[in-house]
Amino acid sequence: MDLSIVIPLYNEEESLPELTAWIEKVMQENNFSYEIIMIDDGSIDESWKIIEHLRAGNAGIKGIKFQRNYGKSAALNEGFKAAQGDVIITMDADMQDSPDEIPELRRMIMEEGFDMVSGWKKKRYDNTLTKNIPSKLFNAAARRSSKIKLHDFNCGLKSYKKKVVKSIEIYGEMHRYIPILAKWAGFRKIGEKVVGHRARKYGVTKFGWERFVNGFLDLASIMFVGKFGKRPMHFFGLWGTLSFFAGFAIFLYLTISKFFFDITGMTQRPLFFFAILAMIIGTQLFLAGFIGELISRNSPERNNYLIEKKEGL
Repeated sequence: MDLSIVIPLYNEEESLPELTAWIEKVMQENNFSYEIIMIDDGSIDESWKIIEHLRAGNAGIKGIKFQRNYGKSAALNEGFKAAQGDVIITMDADMQDSPDEIPELRRMIMEEGFDMVSGWKKKRYDNTLTKNIPSKLFNAAARRSSKIKLHDFNCGLKSYKKKVVKSIEIYGEMHRYIPILAKWAGFRKIGEKVVGHRARKYGVTKFGWERFVNGFLDLASIMFVGKFGKRPMHFFGLWGTLSFFAGFAIFLYLTISKFFFDITGMTQRPLFFFAILAMIIGTQLFLAGFIGELISRNSPERNNYLIEKKEGL
């Protein structure tokens, strides 16, 4: 099989027929043998019925339905386990990724020898303030810490050699860091391709502002622990960081007051003890988050998901 197209989705009933028809057209034009694996992440609309209907007309369409919503990482992990193609393509179901990019993404894997190729949405049709600027900051931090020269780590449109997706495990919210996971698994030839980005045609985005907070915390976690991280850092890391920097800011204020404004009695002021307490609590919460990461990494239940139905698998 030439290609496995892995599509995680949540409440995308309107876009699925059009997206599937577009993919089928590209596959036929290029004479690819293929499968389309759709992972329904606990949708509450008619997405699964649409998948069943589409499969009735094309045996290459396969589906996995989660009993509840687990997140994009869980959906991708199950899709990777099921994929059988020589090259695996991931894309979002919201019609913002173009299937016309698939042949070139496959060619870069098969002919240029890349282990994986990540799409780069150079021109985006998202809100500048709430998505584009935070995305640029997030990608800059990920690029600097991982030493992987990609502009868009979180682009849903990617291509992989089969052995790459069979060698990595994704859970929590680690889908943002698949290039880093691939690099640490020994796959170092990671490429990038400028891909088109289309305005959303149906539905609404499933990600809010909190994904950027969690994204930076995940980055800190994954770089500190080694290879994997999970959700404990999202709670402990956030509150630990806020507490520590609040205490540090107060301590800095007291220090400046003493040495530059000659205000004496620094250690007798209640603010001094509040600053020390906040920094200690912040440090403890942050360390608790990392300990939680280590525990979750070794949990045998970290990638067990309740699957309600399967089609074609």
